[in-house]
Amino acid sequence: MLINILSDEKFIDMMQRHIEELMLYLFENDQNFGILCKIEHLKFEPQLPKHITSEFRPMTLFYLAGYTYDSARIDGDRLIFEAGFGAENIGSFVTVPLPSIMQIIIDETPVFINHAIYKELKESELESDEGGIENSMAAFLSNPENQKFLKKK
Repeated sequence: MLINILSDEKFIDMMQRHIEELMLYLFENDQNFGILCKIEHLKFEPQLPKHITSEFRPMTLFYLAGYTYDSARIDGDRLIFEAGFGAENIGSFVTVPLPSIMQIIIDETPVFINHAIYKELKESELESDEGGIENSMAAFLSNPENQKFLKKK
């Protein structure tokens, strides 16, 4: 089924590698480009005022040119760049997880389309898995051979 492929971790990783390779190629060739990405996965440092963020659509296009292009870099699995927003041109560093980039656009033409279904785990979702450590310890203790690793009181 298509949905199983699009949400498969290996498929998402493959799309991420393609995005990274294409952007590195564009940087090496000094080519400006746009990215269409899911706004829900982006981070802004410092945070932007509500009157600016309320104008963003779920899928937002950022065009990397000029200073924004010059400030752009790939750091691990994220694209980071600085941009100015609103009439006040409020500066903020934008962090974009590579798998959340849905299109890469040159001269109004998409040169890459990402169909992977990416869901970034929020910190609250990671912290809500409190039973993980307890379950891991229970599995560890269920093996009698592991008793020797426990501290004696």
